[in-house]
Order: sequence, then C-alpha cells, then structure tokens
Amino acid sequence: MVIGAVFAVTAVLALAVFVVRAVREPRRLSNAVWLGITLVLALLFLVTTAQDVPWLGGVLRVVLIGALITVSVVLPVALIVNGVLMWQRERRRPANLLSLGAGIGLAVVVTIFVVAGPSPVRWISAAASSVLLLFAYVAFLMGCLLSYAFIYDHLAMPRDVEAIVVAGAGLSGAKVSPLLAARLDKAARLYRRQARAGEPPTVVVSGGQGPGESTTEAAAMRDYLVDEGLPEDRILPEDKATSTEENLRFSADLLRARGKTGKVVAVTNSYHVFRTAVTARRLHLDMAVVGAPTTAYYLPSAFLREFVALLAHYRRTNIAAIAALTVVPWVLAFV
Repeated sequence: MVIGAVFAVTAVLALAVFVVRAVREPRRLSNAVWLGITLVLALLFLVTTAQDVPWLGGVLRVVLIGALITVSVVLPVALIVNGVLMWQRERRRPANLLSLGAGIGLAVVVTIFVVAGPSPVRWISAAASSVLLLFAYVAFLMGCLLSYAFIYDHLAMPRDVEAIVVAGAGLSGAKVSPLLAARLDKAARLYRRQARAGEPPTVVVSGGQGPGESTTEAAAMRDYLVDEGLPEDRILPEDKATSTEENLRFSADLLRARGKTGKVVAVTNSYHVFRTAVTARRLHLDMAVVGAPTTAYYLPSAFLREFVALLAHYRRTNIAAIAALTVVPWVLAFV
C-alpha cells in the first residue's frame, strides 16, 4: 500500500506539473514527456493496487496480454501492410516507406527478444537487453508524442485572428495535391468564420517551387483559394520557403512588413500540427497551429517522419540517452 501511495502522489504531482506547463505554453515538447511520465506513474499505481484488488488484477492481465499481442503481432503486420500500400499509392521516396521500415524493425526486435533474450550466453543476453531498452525508450517517446499531439490538435483555436498562414506541400504538376487541398479547405473555412465575425483575415500561402513542379506552391495555392471564392486581395503569396521553418519565418516577416501584428494561425495537416507548433515556439513566433484532416493510410509514415524530425531537434539529448541505454546492459553483464 505504501508503494502504491507513493506512485499515486507522484502521479498527481507530475499531472500538476504537466497541466501548469501546458497552460502556460502548450507548444513545449517537454509537455509530451511530462504527460508520459504521468501516465507511467498512474499505470504503476494501478499495478501495485492490483495486488490487493483481485478484479483489477484480472483486468490488468487482460490488458497486458492484449498489449503484448498488439505490439508483437498486430502492429508489425499493420505497419508492413501500410508500407506496401504507401509504396503503391505514393511517390517512392524514403519518407514514404517509414511505416514499412518500422514494421520490419519491430518484427526483428520481437524476434531478437524471443530468441536471444533468455540466452545463458552473456554477450547475447546483453545485446538483447540493449535492443529491448532502446525499443522501450523509443516506444515511450512515441507514446508521449502521440498522446500530446492528439491533445494539442484538439485545443481551442484563438478567435479574432488577423492572419492565416497555410504551409505548403508538394504539388501535382501545377495543381495542389489532395494533402495540400485539405490544408487550403481548412484555411478557407477559418477565413469565412472570421469574416462573418468581423474583419476578414489575410491569408498567407507559403511555398516555393520544388523539383518536378511547374509553378510555385504559393501560386497554385492562391489559384485554388480564388477558385473556392476567397477574394484575391486577401491572399498574400510567399514563394520562397522550402521547409516548415521557412514557411513560418518568411510568412511572419511578410506579415510584419505589411503591418500585420495581430493573432496568427498556421494551418497544416493533423499529423504535422505539433512539430509546426514546436518550430514556431523555437522561432519565437506567436502562432497557434491547427490541423486539417489527413487520409488514414498516410498517417503512419507521416507521423513517423514527424517523430524522427522532432528527435533530430534534440539530437544531443537523444544520442546521450541511446548511448547510455546501449552500454548499461553490457556493463551489468561483464562488470
């Protein structure tokens, strides 16, 4: 009971820290980690409590078995199937094959753990333990980001915005792709809502010209919005950006040059919302970010791409953690 009480108190404290930090600045990446810590402590509280509550122990056993089957069988198969689907439907570039790679990698990890984990040979056991720890670390961070990204994507959008920034995405020749069309449709809805409530906002369409594109993303986006009925004099093209960071920075510069200093909302796809928000905070830009719907089959690879990009922002911390988790089992096995 004492251990359970300790977990309960620390879970409440972690939750309090999470809530305070998220309210003060919802775009912090560390908010996701605090949410994850809260959930882990709450789970540990349930596990310790289950020793004295038989029905809770039964529920947790069912949940644990379901989780093991999901992670070891269902998830690898689902990711591999999704990777094949991405190969068939999307451009065959590495970023679109992440779900396939993740599915194969997860299957390899499960195989290593099952085959090599119980080995009496110390170096094999140490290697398997290192792989398991690295998997647990990545799974924890991914769970944190998935959970908090979902929360952030459903936060209330600010009212009375002066400008809407639409981040570009790849074109299909001179036309917007379905992915980009979803962003523009979301921006058009926000524009009309704001126009009904007061002064119509300025819409910045941001994106340069990529390989294989016959025009700039900004020009194609402007044409799409005009066809949707938005007045052209309310659309401001920014045609130099080639990345999310440049989308935000160049758009903010353009708005400042036009004397627009009010509330700004950036529009992207749902999977891209949190990284865009983190990037805006890192650039010291006071922008909220909202998401447009994304085709379901595209989400796994897209989220994995966002996850890798966020890890890269904090590469030193993650490299240090990965190195420590790799070395510790070997030290324990041979020292």
